Amino acid sequence: MDKVVVVTGGSKGIGAEIVKTLANEGYKIVLNYNKSEESAKKIQEDLLNNGIKIEIFKADVSKREESKKLIKFTIEKFNTIDILINNAGIAQEKIFTNITEEDWNYILQNNLNSAFYCTQEAVTEMIHNKKGCIINVSSIWGITGASCEVAYSTTKAAINGFTKALAKELGPSNIRVNAIAPGIIDTQMNNNLTAEELENIKNEIPLEKIGKPKDIAKCVKWLIEDEYTTGQIISINGGWYI
Repeated sequence: MDKVVVVTGGSKGIGAEIVKTLANEGYKIVLNYNKSEESAKKIQEDLLNNGIKIEIFKADVSKREESKKLIKFTIEKFNTIDILINNAGIAQEKIFTNITEEDWNYILQNNLNSAFYCTQEAVTEMIHNKKGCIINVSSIWGITGASCEVAYSTTKAAINGFTKALAKELGPSNIRVNAIAPGIIDTQMNNNLTAEELENIKNEIPLEKIGKPKDIAKCVKWLIEDEYTTGQIISINGGWYI
């Protein structure tokens, strides 16, 4: 497989599973991380022990200049970029009236501006090559909204609009843009939930189980391989929201 993939926020959770899944399929991977260097190096080492080499690159993609460095590194290393997975993001639970301007801007920078910066840097190369694939990791809350997660829900709703609009604009250049909106997935992001709370959520889900990062990674793989799907927000939530 000659295709080059950048995965932002690729050191933990969903991002890490995407990296492992695609690396094992033979894609050339650049795993982006910011603070979780140890986790990134562990993934790199584990894959290397199985004969699979990936690149890791530290960049805070909430900043334009660091996003630019990430994409520049990728193109200089592999001469191109074929696929961008905008996965980096943060969550915050807070009553709306307690959200500070700093909170608001911080979440927008990490969840929305990061996708804008990385995509804008990558798209120039993709347009030149007349091909490309962009996958944005959104959330069920970008569709339904979540109480006490107004800022987070806002950024994910914006990602969905970003996805649809960009798909229309880049379609003539043979660049597909899609988003995946996971429901509750078994990652560190949900460590704040008690066993009882998780059980209550399971009871609300028709499939009666919490999703796994692998469920999202498999969808990413399909969206990369597919050639006729664009502008879609694919909900993977066990039927929690239909």
